[in-house]
Amino acid sequence: MPPNSNAFDLVLAYPQWQGSGRHRNLARGAAAAAAVCARFAPLERVPVSAAEGDAHGVRRWNAILEQFRDAQNILARSGAERVLTAGGDCAVDIAVIDHLHRIHPQLTVIWIDAHLDANTPETSPSGSFHGMPVAAVLGLAPAPMRSLMSAPLDPGRLRYFGIHVGDDGDWALRRELDLQTLDPTQLPNGPVHIHFDLDVLEPSEFPYLAYTDGDLRVDDAVALVRRIAEASDLVGLTLTEFSPADALEAEQGSRVIARLCEAALRR
Repeated sequence: MPPNSNAFDLVLAYPQWQGSGRHRNLARGAAAAAAVCARFAPLERVPVSAAEGDAHGVRRWNAILEQFRDAQNILARSGAERVLTAGGDCAVDIAVIDHLHRIHPQLTVIWIDAHLDANTPETSPSGSFHGMPVAAVLGLAPAPMRSLMSAPLDPGRLRYFGIHVGDDGDWALRRELDLQTLDPTQLPNGPVHIHFDLDVLEPSEFPYLAYTDGDLRVDDAVALVRRIAEASDLVGLTLTEFSPADALEAEQGSRVIARLCEAALRR
């Protein structure tokens, strides 16, 4: 184990694929990410749901809600205050952020992603839930999920980094709630959770993706996570949307995931 591997109390393997519109290789990526993350804390797994059916404007909603409930139960039972999560699609972070926000009321979320992920069921052109988690944690989840969540995150405590792709609904919610981007020279010093969608990375360096819209160099990403961990009380890191096409790509991409996890460790 690396030094200071006790930075996290729990690794949550959350291989949900149902929120993604391009999910073909997500299961392989989620398994590879979980194997890396398991080096850093005890591992718990959210079972993959076999439920079918759309509802509330969300494709595959029944499976998503079932997995959300299972994740909530695991997190509550664990009592974990610091969580490393291996996704799965971006929507896995809703349960994690809600859990950490209950424990750390002053939580700041840094959303590192090429996409805004701020659609709602009413504005999403696809109905894919991985495009809605920011709106969900800010209080706009579909009613059955919202009823299970604690107080919404204050929009002033969310910071974007790397975003440049969105639908009209994404940009409209960003304007409405005045969602800000992160200034890397003014990092928060309280409890922080990082959402890291791997599609923020430059695809020539990290091509193991279903969406190749990013432009962040791997070295710069690792350095940013390290700076956040050193400046703040990093209580969560979620890694999502790893989509390797085969075992070789899973192995190669896992090296970058390991670097990101190591950068997040408390010094």
